Amino acid sequence: MLRLAARTLRHRKGGFLATFVALAAGVAVLMTCALLVESGWRHQGDPHRYGAAVAVVADRDLTVDGPTVLGETERTTVLLPERGGVPEMVAGELADVPGVARAVGDRRLVVVTTAAPELPTTGHGWSSTALAPHRLQSGRPPRTDGEIAVDARLADGTGLAPGATTEVVTGGVSRTYEVSGVVAANGTVGGRAALFFTDAHAAALDPRPGRYDAVGVLTAPDAGRDAVLASVRRIAEAAGATAYTGEDRGLAAEPDSAAARSLALGAGAAFAGYAAAVVGFVVAGTVGLSVRHRRRDLALLRAVAATPGQVRSMLLAEAGLLALLAGAVGVPAGLLAGYQTRDALVSRGFLPDDFAVRGGALSAAAVVVTVAVVVLLSTWIAALRVTRIRPTEALGETAVEPTTGGRVRLICGVSCAAGALSLTALTGATDGQTALGAAMGMLYLFVLGVALLAPWINQTAARLLGPVLRAVWGDSGYLAAANLRANARGMVAVLTALVLSVGLGGTVWFLQDNLERQTVVQSREGVLAQYALTSGAGLPASAAAEARRIPGVVAATGVRRTSVVVPDRLEPQTVPAQGIDPLGADRTLDLRIRSGSLDDLREGAVAVSTARADAAGWKVGGKARLWLGDGTPVTLRVVALYERGWGFGDVTVHRSTLDGHTVTGLDDRVLVRTAPDADAEGALTELARRYPGGQMVDTARLTGELAEDVAVSGWLNKTLVTVLVGYAILAAANTLVMAALSRTRELSLLRLVGVTRGQVKRMVHAEQAGLLGVALLLGAAIAGVTLTTIVRAVTGAAVPHVPAVGWVVLLGGTAALALLATLVPVGRVLRTAGVEGMGVRE
Repeated sequence: MLRLAARTLRHRKGGFLATFVALAAGVAVLMTCALLVESGWRHQGDPHRYGAAVAVVADRDLTVDGPTVLGETERTTVLLPERGGVPEMVAGELADVPGVARAVGDRRLVVVTTAAPELPTTGHGWSSTALAPHRLQSGRPPRTDGEIAVDARLADGTGLAPGATTEVVTGGVSRTYEVSGVVAANGTVGGRAALFFTDAHAAALDPRPGRYDAVGVLTAPDAGRDAVLASVRRIAEAAGATAYTGEDRGLAAEPDSAAARSLALGAGAAFAGYAAAVVGFVVAGTVGLSVRHRRRDLALLRAVAATPGQVRSMLLAEAGLLALLAGAVGVPAGLLAGYQTRDALVSRGFLPDDFAVRGGALSAAAVVVTVAVVVLLSTWIAALRVTRIRPTEALGETAVEPTTGGRVRLICGVSCAAGALSLTALTGATDGQTALGAAMGMLYLFVLGVALLAPWINQTAARLLGPVLRAVWGDSGYLAAANLRANARGMVAVLTALVLSVGLGGTVWFLQDNLERQTVVQSREGVLAQYALTSGAGLPASAAAEARRIPGVVAATGVRRTSVVVPDRLEPQTVPAQGIDPLGADRTLDLRIRSGSLDDLREGAVAVSTARADAAGWKVGGKARLWLGDGTPVTLRVVALYERGWGFGDVTVHRSTLDGHTVTGLDDRVLVRTAPDADAEGALTELARRYPGGQMVDTARLTGELAEDVAVSGWLNKTLVTVLVGYAILAAANTLVMAALSRTRELSLLRLVGVTRGQVKRMVHAEQAGLLGVALLLGAAIAGVTLTTIVRAVTGAAVPHVPAVGWVVLLGGTAALALLATLVPVGRVLRTAGVEGMGVRE
């Protein structure tokens, strides 16, 4: 059968080329997604920062208990946005473990050196040099609060040497230090450059007193490694932390490593799920159409004594060979696209520079097997009808294909449509990621329902459009309507691909536009202050107090951005939050309070967005249980509900609530409102200059910067939908070319019985107008329902924002490509003489 299948492929290059293109493109898309997942799974950061430690105890994620199902409690783990700390006493407990030589606490301080402000640098206590380990190249260790040691990377780039002085900004304050020594690691330490304070001074500068960022465990030479690790894990678990060993130590070393791993795994898996659904729809439709176009050949094989099993085996062999060929082309293309995707993610700040594309063999195997299974299953299903009936009946079916499917197909299609409608209600009753997931499920159920019900949809549309087509195109319109009715089942793949491209594109792309617009509009309308003090190094709490003392300043509000973990119906979510000084906040911020008041916002209180309150069941006067960015659980009293959660975060707390729970411990900005006739710009500019990197800006500029940040974040989703919609449209065009070329005999027969070439062209135009009209109408309707439902659930807007240009591009581009994919091959067919065309195989 393999030899026969190979010969068949060789002699049917046109038909199999179309299927091959769809498969190879699908493999490439899936390979890119799978490679991102595999690279994230293998990414472990750089462990050399803790190269001498046998284990590192750190707190980088939070595990939350969920609902109990059948006696099993579901647990969800989320990455901590502010890197949790380890209590100092844990270091003492670890040091007492038999076999442990030292347990060294490491503080990670956010610092900026004026000598190399663009070189990412972190500050540490001197004792942590034992963890790499570092060794002195020159000079000596720091002995006073005014001395630091710098690593070789910092020294080489700035010329710093023992005896030199430099300014270091930490905690929003610039201090002058003398360089006491230069250190270098025994191995290659990647990531950020480092400088070292005395241990006492590092503890004084740490915004999270009483906690280490991590604790490294150094063992004695004769220690039993397994026994030590067992004790370390037990102590870490009791402290709510994790013991990282081996290559996993890199996840504890760099703040970006765990986040990069989480992003790559999460985004890659989500994109792979969407891509797999799209590729499954497209491949199944394309393969099914290819098999149906060969009904005459398959019937003839049956008539010359080929058994149903032999025919199915031949088709499966052909499909298997095509899948392997598609894998041979698609896998290298996916690898190349994977490297380009990695570079794009790094350049836009989604991933750190040390994130590398790793693996590939596992991804390639998984993708090729998945596509092969889809192809083989689709081929098997498509071949069942021809191989199950008698040869004479099969030959008879080549003249007129059954117009609709069977009862099972009808029931499944109706069930999918009903399921999509039920998810509409679920989407409207939830918010956030839950609503988004339900909406995407609703979208795919709608598309699957259309794919299953397509024969009935096409036939019904042909009957309804018949009078219109006849009125516009005359006799050609009559023939077009008849063809649409007779070929209702053959156009299933085309209808599905077009509906999928319009539905998916119209939902995901415009959803991202709505989220960006809501964020920017809410931020712009909610900021009442005219000016803002900002600094890349952060601003201390005293900056707002100093701004209030400037003549003409009506109010000044310090704002500290962070994220918190909140419970949800299905699993906890990480949401944006802010800590503010509520004194005069009603004059600088308008969160659009629905109930309660920000005047009651004190330590131990919280204001939440209405969407988050609805999702969590929080009410004014009630209690809200959540986790701060470093994993600290808190129970706060709800004092206000506000509507502008997209512009200002879902959670607003008193700034003191965040003290000791953020990495910097500083404000991101101070919003300043002045009296209408006040001239305070000069004094505010002078105040900003007192802080390292400080500046005074107009708040309109902050909104512009926010728009840029949101657009960068939305780039990832828009890139996904562009690829998937592009693939769906390509598949639709590919299928249309297949369908057009398969009509050579039909169109030649029409010309032989007296139909002119112009009439044939008008007939094809009428057919495409009808098919495209139905597909675009269904796709737009699905996108409209899905988009409206999710926008109302997520943003609260009753009507989604849909740019007219976007719809024109999406619908017009899809229609133009579909028409081009039909008219070009039909034009080629019509250039063939009618008698010659009748001799062409089906």
